[in-house]
Amino acid sequence: MLTGRESLLRVIGKRRRSLPNRDLLLSIPTPDSLNLEVDDLISVAGDDGRSSENQAPLDDPSKFSDDLSPSTRKKRRLTQTTLLQSSFLSVPKRSENGLAICTQQQPILDSEPSGFSLVQRSEPSDSICCKVDDGSCSPRNEEILETVTLDEANGDAIHTFIVGRKFSDVLNLESGGNICLLRHPENIKDRNAIKVVSADSEMLGYIPKDISQCLSPLIDEYDLKFEGIITSVPKNSSEAVPIKVLCHKMTSDGWKECEFYEDFRPIWEKVLQAVEHQMQFPPKTTRYQFNFNVILQEVLRSCSHLFTADERALLESFPSLSEDSQRLFVRLYTRKGPWFRLSNISYHEVSDSFQAVKDLTVRGFMSSVKDADELDSQKMKEIIELLNVTELRDILSMNKVFSRGSRKRDLIYSFCSCYNDETRINLATMILEKTGLCAKISSTADSLIWRIERLFFLNGEQDLSSFVLLDLGIIKYPSYKCIGSEQIFSNRTKLLAYEEAIEVAQLMDESLDIEDSRTVLKCIMISETRIFSSSLDSAHHAAFNCFTAPWVYSKVVLLGVSFLENHKRYNQAAYLLRRLLSCFNCDRRRGYWTVRLSTDLEHMGRPNESLTVAEQGLLDPWVRAGSRVALQRRILRLAKPPRRWKTPTFSSLDDKKIPEVTIQGRSLNCEVGMRNRFYGEDGEQCGVEQLALQYYSGEGGGWQGIHTESSIWLTIFGLIMWDILFSDVPGVFQTRFQTAPFDLETESFYLTRKEMIESQLEKVANGMAEEILIISYETHRGTACRGVAWERFTLEELRAAVACVGGVCVASLCRHLAQDYRSWCSGMPDLLLWRFKENGYEGEAKLVEVKSEKDRLSEQQRAWLLLLMDSGFNVEICKVRPLLV
Repeated sequence: MLTGRESLLRVIGKRRRSLPNRDLLLSIPTPDSLNLEVDDLISVAGDDGRSSENQAPLDDPSKFSDDLSPSTRKKRRLTQTTLLQSSFLSVPKRSENGLAICTQQQPILDSEPSGFSLVQRSEPSDSICCKVDDGSCSPRNEEILETVTLDEANGDAIHTFIVGRKFSDVLNLESGGNICLLRHPENIKDRNAIKVVSADSEMLGYIPKDISQCLSPLIDEYDLKFEGIITSVPKNSSEAVPIKVLCHKMTSDGWKECEFYEDFRPIWEKVLQAVEHQMQFPPKTTRYQFNFNVILQEVLRSCSHLFTADERALLESFPSLSEDSQRLFVRLYTRKGPWFRLSNISYHEVSDSFQAVKDLTVRGFMSSVKDADELDSQKMKEIIELLNVTELRDILSMNKVFSRGSRKRDLIYSFCSCYNDETRINLATMILEKTGLCAKISSTADSLIWRIERLFFLNGEQDLSSFVLLDLGIIKYPSYKCIGSEQIFSNRTKLLAYEEAIEVAQLMDESLDIEDSRTVLKCIMISETRIFSSSLDSAHHAAFNCFTAPWVYSKVVLLGVSFLENHKRYNQAAYLLRRLLSCFNCDRRRGYWTVRLSTDLEHMGRPNESLTVAEQGLLDPWVRAGSRVALQRRILRLAKPPRRWKTPTFSSLDDKKIPEVTIQGRSLNCEVGMRNRFYGEDGEQCGVEQLALQYYSGEGGGWQGIHTESSIWLTIFGLIMWDILFSDVPGVFQTRFQTAPFDLETESFYLTRKEMIESQLEKVANGMAEEILIISYETHRGTACRGVAWERFTLEELRAAVACVGGVCVASLCRHLAQDYRSWCSGMPDLLLWRFKENGYEGEAKLVEVKSEKDRLSEQQRAWLLLLMDSGFNVEICKVRPLLV
């Protein structure tokens, strides 16, 4: 894969069905800014004083696109996961200083498939969203059966529902029937569960989880008994049943004068709040429908300034659609599409798909085709994909068209070959006779919902299916407060520019898939031009730079550099690298860009310029870690007389020897480009790392160890710094689905929290690392956090690592990660080895980088080894050679 491709894919996320600006982008002519004289493009001259004559801009894609050899990368298979039913909840809370906060709470696995759970959200709102675990809620207030109030006649009566009816053997209920609530702590999925029983002690179901979580402590501590009646009976026996319950003890004289009432009152108010919020979304809609409405409402509330009046009107009309229409839209939006045969759409929760499509089409959420006149060439190419092989053969035979192949793709090709203006209507009629009514998400709705998801999750990797992971308990997010500071997108213009940049990125990715070099070069040119014509907002938080158009375009350009280098177009690659360096003055990627520029100049036969670039790079404060080591080594190699007579101050870099040991093993394969495999001491096949572990456990010194690379150290960093990572810092937490603060990879992470970080590291250096690690591990086990690999390491392995490495070394490593996480989060040694002394308390550790015979250290790995040596770590390189037979 080309360097930068994977990073670009993360920016793009799930590909959009259609790009609104595709035609406009492809029609953009070659920018005049690229048609410059060579002398204007290159500012750095060699030592001989001549300008760089071979440097050239990307002035004409046709000039060198035709002779580029096709990319060998296989086409990526695009998949889209259909959204499962899930749920989430949002409830507002305000901090003491009036700021809206968002406290994350992981929803516990349901005690039943129905209930509610409370999660506080970052902004205050008059419309509060509640999670419904049985997949049912309604955003429409007119459907609320009864609003919750303090009933004057009956005391503090609350209105709620019986959910989880499938757990009950009682199918037929009567309105007005007597019920009571009983605690059910034996429920293995929810220890706070409260079940509803009839007057005959028959179980009818449960009350919603959100209410039981607040109410169960009161029942347990104050011995409260709730009784009530069934207020109405739904038509479907599996639906939630409205009930009204009250506690007579709470209505007795002197209750409010009890000594414990002041402690009781705030908890009871939480119960009432949970009930009130639940009633705004009574258990009626499906989970995915509810979650979709949560996202929609939250974005419209917090980001309304990013939508036009017409866009807001369309989105705000969604909750007023029928239940069938809402469910069908969400279902189809999460499928690949773009077109769907209505005859093939069947969801048990959608009673009338045809009427739902009709309503959605009228409101502008979908478009449909049922007449041949409506089927133009583009729609026909898309809808023909809905036909199966048999249907395609029937149409071809009726038109007396012969197909040389029997696969669907061959049949479609044959079909397209017979398409023209004369046959269009006839073929369109035949297609629609086979498919029936076809519909798809309208382009307007598709673009708006894509934007809604982006604004809600603030990345391209999460979407509606993220709720599924929450609901199933597969992922649990940490607790933190969302303290607002500034809008990520201050105006609509910046958002649209960002969206268009992502379109260019997707167009670039698609073009690489189909090996369309001309379009690849077009995307590079567009991105390069727009970077130069725009600038990053200096007042913008550095953590939010990734939400700007220039940042996205820089990703496209960097991938373009890799593309051009792969085709030995070093002059164009060097031109792009210079543009990046001139436009992004405060960026940690400058180190990599400088190394590539120096390397490309050397490939172009210009060692003087290459050396100059490397020397200037060392003066750049943003060039760090492996990139800095790479430039130093390049200078040591290039700065020979007569180019340079003065010895660099870092000339001892090559003299600083890293300890090495060489071992031998029986090789299974030594083919170039393939991962080396060996026979281990037990005769089983293994990799070089496992072979090295076997050596160190035996004749290598009796070490215990694991193959970890960077993972164990990022895990230790996350656990030790957990409270600091998720501390209350304005602006760094914007969504409920974050596993790290936005500024973790920026300068501000350390600077903003310097006092807290240094205080924690002082404790670590003074021998408290193991204690901090244990407490953090047991408190947060299973909670998602950037870098923490719960499944890879046991607590015993983590304890052994910090105990044997020592507090001073652990503190030094954590400090480097806190100061520059992006530069140091990769490249650490492969193996961590440890062994305890006879007393069982004291030990020692060793970090080992394992290399096969033909492998060599990367500059990042070398930088880590040198840093670890300076920090007092015991490090070593283990070279594995095949045993000569």
